[in-house]
Amino acid sequence: MTWTGPSAARRREILLDTKNVAVVGASANTARPSYFVATYLLSSTRYQIYFVNPRLDSLLGEPVYPSLRDLPKPPDLVSVFRKHDDLPAVAEEVIDAGARTLWLQLGLWHEPVAERGEAAGLNVVMNRCVKIEHARFAGGLHLAGFDTGVVSSRRNTFR
Repeated sequence: MTWTGPSAARRREILLDTKNVAVVGASANTARPSYFVATYLLSSTRYQIYFVNPRLDSLLGEPVYPSLRDLPKPPDLVSVFRKHDDLPAVAEEVIDAGARTLWLQLGLWHEPVAERGEAAGLNVVMNRCVKIEHARFAGGLHLAGFDTGVVSSRRNTFR
């Protein structure tokens, strides 16, 4: 592994600059990490959330779109829950959609995809969870009843 990706400070900036998040590979299966992340992100008033999965019509009361090109507006950040072999095609869709950030969730690492994304001008984050990072930078807030496991006596500075 030679690719390094953005620092914690830069990941925080990315999340602060983000308004629209697309979750590619969103699932209605409550045992899936994408479902857990989806519920968490929907609890945040910071983001407009769009779900992408060609096999679903709705999720958590929200419409689900078949692809990124079908979204009503370009996403700032695309959080990806897809298998490794699908990542090159997903990266091209993220680039075509005009997103600023390609975020590959925990367990996803694909250096050629990262290099392609960066060459196209994207911020690229790999093997990190948007929910965990958001909670980490939020100072341990218990958003939507989720215990982030972060103990902090400081006020929330993630605004």
